[in-house]
Amino acid sequence: MKKNKLRLSFPEDEKMHSWLPVLLNAYAIMDEGVKRDIKKYEKLGRRLACRRGCSSCCKTHRDIPVYPIEIVGIYWYVIEKVKEPLRAKIKASLISHNRGDFCPFLIDEVCSIYPVRPLACRQFNVFNRPCSAGEDPFYTRPEDVLKPSEHYLGKALYETTPFYNVYTDEERVDFINSGRLNSLVRILQNYPWIELARRIDNLRP
Repeated sequence: MKKNKLRLSFPEDEKMHSWLPVLLNAYAIMDEGVKRDIKKYEKLGRRLACRRGCSSCCKTHRDIPVYPIEIVGIYWYVIEKVKEPLRAKIKASLISHNRGDFCPFLIDEVCSIYPVRPLACRQFNVFNRPCSAGEDPFYTRPEDVLKPSEHYLGKALYETTPFYNVYTDEERVDFINSGRLNSLVRILQNYPWIELARRIDNLRP
């Protein structure tokens, strides 16, 4: 794969987990695509409104899709990379989380799993003005929402297919286009994250 400056790197972890470089490659592909699309919008005079500390979409979106490999990535990141006291806050959030609540990984108005946030989150960007409280611009002003190139999403998903034991080019394309991959999608807010909380509880101090 061509070197991507946006790709995160965890060399030792990638040696231990064969799925991890696959996931990081997919995220790098999506991040590069979104970056290019944002530049296209900015050349048209559109100003990106999203900034660190803005968590509106984390609260208003109640059906964020997450793929199985992304769930595994979140488990790994929270258990292996997040440090205390943040990890304890995540655990408390997961325990108190109810089905349909907003994203349990939003801690102190910041995404606590930002490096491994799902593809859906990486794609969502808003232009011109920040979202109002409770606003979902996808419905209120869709013209201000980035419409990412499907080409990059397809490439990112293609990168992840070895995780599902799909390897040849023909099989990988069919796995995506047939909808079999999408049939595995879960909704982040409805997923039983309590198991992750239990895993955190079992960690040695």
